[in-house]
Amino acid sequence: MKRIVFSITSDPNYDQRMIRICNTLQKNGYSVLLIGRERPNSKELISRNFDQFRIKQRIDSGKLFYLSFWWKLFFRLLFTKADAYCAIDLDTIIPALLVAKLKRKKIVYDAHELFCELEEVVHRPLTLKVWQWIEKFSIPKMDACYTVNNSLKAIFEKKYKKHFDIVRNISLHKNNPIQYNFTNGYILYQGAVNVGRCFEFLIPAMQQVDRTLIICGEGNYLTKAKELVNKLKLQHKVIFKGYIPPHELESITQKACIGITLFIATSNNNKLSLANRFFDYMQAGVPQLAMNYPEYAVINTQIEVAHLIDTPSETTIAKALNALLSDEAYYQKLHQNSLLAKHTYCWENEEQVLLNIYKQLFHD
Repeated sequence: MKRIVFSITSDPNYDQRMIRICNTLQKNGYSVLLIGRERPNSKELISRNFDQFRIKQRIDSGKLFYLSFWWKLFFRLLFTKADAYCAIDLDTIIPALLVAKLKRKKIVYDAHELFCELEEVVHRPLTLKVWQWIEKFSIPKMDACYTVNNSLKAIFEKKYKKHFDIVRNISLHKNNPIQYNFTNGYILYQGAVNVGRCFEFLIPAMQQVDRTLIICGEGNYLTKAKELVNKLKLQHKVIFKGYIPPHELESITQKACIGITLFIATSNNNKLSLANRFFDYMQAGVPQLAMNYPEYAVINTQIEVAHLIDTPSETTIAKALNALLSDEAYYQKLHQNSLLAKHTYCWENEEQVLLNIYKQLFHD
């Protein structure tokens, strides 16, 4: 049984993509360990069918976070038996690469995003140069690479002349009873509450929308988002629920009338994204408001499941939300299309690509 060790900087309790990946590999004959981060406010680790370990980390951001976490991760990986180490994004790639080379084991890169074009990176020249050097140093040394969509694949392959497979961030197929929430559901955002996710427009837009907005998640914009809610006196219409484990989040999503998948295109990482929440809403039959960016547009052209807007602003978001809430025929069309699309866009189809990657890795 081949042993694969994955490294992430997030809390394993809430990383839906990694839970799916690890479950798939474990049930298909691999031994899997997922190493992540334990924050000071982390809840008890949820038991899974694969092994997990969390590195205790009090420093939560900045350069000291990376130096501290990498040091701890390096020694955890060094004394962990494995046949392959997989780094999830650039922020775990250095410890995983060093250990893999020292122990002469396989090294894999799973690029969830264009890390060098994150909002927190791209506008800080010195920080950007450091991450660009890490990327340039590390990716050519990988034994296998995969990413989340065609746009990112094209960029990585052009830049590094190295093959990238595509394992999209797609949800498990849901067989739960579907609810139709046109008249009584809430608007839902699930995911990281980060800079670039349009909260500075979405929250003010709620002044013009006769529904409640529920936000499930935390991130670097959470404090400002709460301050904005207080400033606009929207506490009765905008509710923050914090981190919600995936099994609990599913029932919250089912009761939503509209899902939110918005980004500001200040970087290619946002413009070329294909977020997990897009498929979560689809699986629940929930129409959504999303950006008219390449990856979402391609799917929406094939089967319309979302109302797409070109530019995010308070006005465009409020207008789009009210259009969905006032036209039941249009709303029902998106709802029915989501129910059709969920059979195609599901993890049970996508996981075959993942299995082929690791089969080929160990065959080679």
